[in-house]
Amino acid sequence: MFVLIIGGGRVGSNLASHLVEKNLKTRLIEDRPHVFEKLHRELPTEVIHQGDPLNPDVLEQAGIRDVDVVVVATDDDGTNLAVAYLAKFSYDIPRVIGRVNNPKYAWLFVPEMGVDVHLNQADLLSRVIEEQMELGDMVPLLKLRRGDYALIEEEVDVEAPAIGIPIKDLNLPDHCVIAAILREGQVVVPRGISALEAGDTVLAVVDEEASRKLKTLLQAPPPAVQSGKVGS
Repeated sequence: MFVLIIGGGRVGSNLASHLVEKNLKTRLIEDRPHVFEKLHRELPTEVIHQGDPLNPDVLEQAGIRDVDVVVVATDDDGTNLAVAYLAKFSYDIPRVIGRVNNPKYAWLFVPEMGVDVHLNQADLLSRVIEEQMELGDMVPLLKLRRGDYALIEEEVDVEAPAIGIPIKDLNLPDHCVIAAILREGQVVVPRGISALEAGDTVLAVVDEEASRKLKTLLQAPPPAVQSGKVGS
């Protein structure tokens, strides 16, 4: 299988890393120079291509004519839709998967627009809410097929180190993707500039080690141990 990923943010880069580890032929297109530079430190050089994903020359250089699956995973819904349409109807890609960033645009991610399957974080969270799952402790909601990853939820403690810090500056562990945030009954789609608040519930995809590290960011630190001598 040959997979082409559009967008080298956290979602796209993590997916590419996972596919490369599985020895699947993978290519990724990213047009932001600072993100492209970061990708060079994370992925093999032959995997990444720099350029506008709406430019047919860039798509051709990435091998789109031989691709089995295109995943459009940028943080811009307009770009995702445009690339999906181009991939499906100009290159006849068998399978196009689209990432939905803003739930109000989810209705556009349909086969008529070139999207065979859309990944909508809000839909996932709605199902969680409907099931009335207890919030608070870190709970594995599901184990992801073919891997050691799980979708977990964790409530942000009032003294958590992560409070007030933009997600992009949190130094999240490897193999950790924050999928969504529940805040006062509303779904907050996480962005790099989004900051967590006390009482938020975070949904994240993690492996076992990343879940432990994430927990240290979202829970209050343990009380310091004080030492001293007992007076006579």
